[in-house]
Amino acid sequence: MATGTACRLYSSGFRKLLMTEIDKPLTVRRMVSFSEALYEGNWSVEGIEAVRIQALDQVAKLWQEQCIPIFVDPAASSKAIFKPDVLLDAILAKKNLGTTMNDAPLVIAFGPGFCAGRDAHCVVETNRGHDLGRLILQGEAAPDTGTPGEIQGHSILRVLRSPTDGIFESDQHIGSLVEEGELIGQVAGQPVRASLNGVIRGLIRPGTPVNRRLKIGDIDPRGNPSYCNTISEKARAIGGTALEAILRRFNVPNTTDLA
Repeated sequence: MATGTACRLYSSGFRKLLMTEIDKPLTVRRMVSFSEALYEGNWSVEGIEAVRIQALDQVAKLWQEQCIPIFVDPAASSKAIFKPDVLLDAILAKKNLGTTMNDAPLVIAFGPGFCAGRDAHCVVETNRGHDLGRLILQGEAAPDTGTPGEIQGHSILRVLRSPTDGIFESDQHIGSLVEEGELIGQVAGQPVRASLNGVIRGLIRPGTPVNRRLKIGDIDPRGNPSYCNTISEKARAIGGTALEAILRRFNVPNTTDLA
């Protein structure tokens, strides 16, 4: 979701973006996530490149090179140095981990766990359905349902979860076609198997420590490997809403509801 939003903003002319991450991301849809730059040094999504930086004094150079810097900064302490005009909390932890309305002139938060007007200036609805992408100016997003969105009638079955605590290991690759019952990987010797036929659209990086029930993979029953390398409709919708919030706050005359 964060990468989809960054791409939407970048494509709309917002080029001074800085992304922060935890040291070992738990990203599943790695092909379309800038978090892969933390492992690979740089990573491109739909023609937009992110580059890992080791120090904040590298940011300006990457902006000149039209790249998005990504920095290991779990607490987003860099906001005190850069004093951003806009801060977007796209952690999607289902709760507020410390974001406040004082962090920037415009604070946008994604999903449940935030209240617009208290924790952030606005909240973006992330729950699939009629209200996906709705900009909330007062109140909260829908509560976490714990149920993945449906794709071709499949919801819970398409998500792979860790059977126990341990290190996830796998020889499978994102984009591979798999069949129901096929071994995807293992955690502490316990197998992780596909629950339906489809394409591995997302898979957590092998070697990652995981907890029991953590989402570690995603099987797409549509069977189209090209979807693995493009931003989802959900991420595009959410990114578009973030763009709307910024334009309403800074660029549209006589709009004061986000002031």
